Amino acid sequence: MRGWAAGLLLFFALPVLPVHGDSLRIATFNTELSRQGPGLLLRDIERGKDPQISAVVAQIASMNPDILVLQGIDWDYENRALQALQLRLQQAGATYPYIFARQPNSGMASDLDLDGDGRLGGARDSQGYGSFTGAGGNAVLSRLPIDHGAVRDLSPLLWRDLPGALLPQHPDGAPFPSPQALQVQRLSSTSHWLVPLKLPDGGSLTLLIFQATPPLFDGSEDRNGRRNADEIRLWQLLLDGTLGGAPAPPLVIAGGANLDPNRGAGRRAAIAALLADPRLQDPRPSSPEAGVNTVEWQRAGRMRVDYLLPSADLQVLQAGVLWPAASDPASDQTATPASRHHLVWLDIALDPH
Repeated sequence: MRGWAAGLLLFFALPVLPVHGDSLRIATFNTELSRQGPGLLLRDIERGKDPQISAVVAQIASMNPDILVLQGIDWDYENRALQALQLRLQQAGATYPYIFARQPNSGMASDLDLDGDGRLGGARDSQGYGSFTGAGGNAVLSRLPIDHGAVRDLSPLLWRDLPGALLPQHPDGAPFPSPQALQVQRLSSTSHWLVPLKLPDGGSLTLLIFQATPPLFDGSEDRNGRRNADEIRLWQLLLDGTLGGAPAPPLVIAGGANLDPNRGAGRRAAIAALLADPRLQDPRPSSPEAGVNTVEWQRAGRMRVDYLLPSADLQVLQAGVLWPAASDPASDQTATPASRHHLVWLDIALDPH
């Protein structure tokens, strides 16, 4: 423990600047670093023997982004698991002196039947799917300083308070699953954060971070499909100024929509509208192996569900999806994959003018 703490002190004493010259590399990655209970992810990271964690670290280090937005990583009150991952990345050559994470809605107990199955205490009765506090949260690791005092957290927003909310109903029009449930149900299944970063020229870049619920695993009321669409639509309402002051560009939406604009379940018009919003640009990151797809599920196959959408004022230099080639030994079926999702990245010019 003493050596680990000394390493962190040395780590934070060294200034770290973006490593890509006149550009900034931003990545989002649904690592699926979630375990079956609290504290288990920290244990597995510190032991250093978990092949999935090693694969996640190797993939991040290979792209070496300056700003890294993670999904699917368990949260704890002192961010110890995130700090342990931070140290593993440093040892692999990817140094991030600044981190940010807050408690997600996933795994946050509600004490009500939120999914309408007539039982209490299930993973789907949490504010977002999760069987323990902090399950499968979001996080940021950065080489740019984080303006913690200016962070906006929209995660507590109640679903019913979103303008035009697509609230689920019973066939007779009554609130699903109950009026009491919709009095407390939050919109964000994980989180919606606005995280400002301080740029070298004194300006700022704001990350708009989220991970929406899958539009599946519900009934005819389409609770998850409706919620997924509203979690995506929140960003356009925010840019409209409907949810308080609109964030000033430059900004980047980063995270998982769990929705493909062209195929699969869900209300695909929601992600199509976001991709077509003129205040944003879609650089369509891709790979030679899978095109614009970012995930490969066993049954549904390949889809595009993870996104980096920079504001229209930013100059995108290049973008891609880290998808190992079939000839890559790391992609061998006997090897442990990092995640079913793949790291999405883009490079933006630090001075677009």
